[in-house]
Amino acid sequence: MQPSEITEILNRPISRELLARDVARLAYVAKDGTPRAIPISFVWSDAQIVMCTPTNAPKLTALRHNPAVALTIDTEAHPPRILLIRGRAELDVVEGIPDEYLQANSTQAMTPEQRAEWEAEVRSLYREMVRIVVTPTWAKLIDFETTFPSAVEELLRERERP
Repeated sequence: MQPSEITEILNRPISRELLARDVARLAYVAKDGTPRAIPISFVWSDAQIVMCTPTNAPKLTALRHNPAVALTIDTEAHPPRILLIRGRAELDVVEGIPDEYLQANSTQAMTPEQRAEWEAEVRSLYREMVRIVVTPTWAKLIDFETTFPSAVEELLRERERP
């Protein structure tokens, strides 16, 4: 997929709404060769998905071994809106708490007092974290109105043939 195609998909209004959400599912292959899909907070920053995790997270060993990942960001309402992204994870160890971690968790409903308490706890727990940065190499938006999963698109084309 060409970078311009990816950019066009990610700049669509529904994609922008999905990229503003706070949780994605990250899929990767564990070190033992089995698949994993985990929910993880993220932010969309400068054409990249940025996720943060503790330095001792098991997924880091897997991502160092095989950095190929897939992400799903979707809605629960009908019709569902689904943004699928593929790319390679780049790992960046950061001292302290990355800004993206605080930003990714800023949408959670907390009073200002709860937020201050949460942030103090986070800062006391993590001396460093790892930024997982994914630059999309493939993207697909499925809105079930103008775009569909490829298998459904194929069935729609077959149905339209004379």
